[in-house]
Amino acid sequence: MTTNDTRAVVLASGGMDSATAAYEAQSRGYDQLYLLHTSYGQNTAQRESECATALADHVEAADFCHVETSHLQQIGGSSLTDDEMAVADADVDSDEIPTSYVPFRNANLLSMAVSYAEANDCGAVFIGAHSEDFSGYPDCRPAFFEAFQTVVDVGTKPDTDIELVAPFVEWSKTDIAERGLELGVPYEDTWSCYRSDQPACGTCDACAFRLAAFQRLGERDPVAYEQRPDYAD
Repeated sequence: MTTNDTRAVVLASGGMDSATAAYEAQSRGYDQLYLLHTSYGQNTAQRESECATALADHVEAADFCHVETSHLQQIGGSSLTDDEMAVADADVDSDEIPTSYVPFRNANLLSMAVSYAEANDCGAVFIGAHSEDFSGYPDCRPAFFEAFQTVVDVGTKPDTDIELVAPFVEWSKTDIAERGLELGVPYEDTWSCYRSDQPACGTCDACAFRLAAFQRLGERDPVAYEQRPDYAD
């Protein structure tokens, strides 16, 4: 079995970045998408799962795989998985690693995605990480993805050729939203809030970056918010 350039795995978190990555994959000729969604004990797991499932319908996914990764919750160390750690209010100018960082999460997720890709003859794995993530999350940096590509190349069968694609790694959230609107991404069926299933809080880091992106583009974010602060520059 050899991999091909019409099938791709997309890590589908339920958020706007991964949804845009799925549509970007289609725009690049990957017409058979295999969506991998994981629940790891995060606060908004149910809502994210619903959004990832909706995305699978929107892109007419070839397959949808939902995996429970409860070990990340058992390990802890993140405000997304540990009830004793509060989700912090937004601080978009901070260079510190936020409490929402889940230790080495992307390595866990990408490992599963590569397994999924190799088993299904996929030529690529797409992840929606971007530049505003890697200012705070070490496993979203370009160097991390470059290193992981080497792991993929070394750790798969000789006739397997899987490209790790992070199309937005040098983009801002605003750039992603602009591209998604151009591609017709159904952002009403995506979820970014770290705190609440409904409505979104509007004041955590994830809400702040998302709202700022739409505000800078002069567009209204279609999901419901408890608060809609003005984050645009």
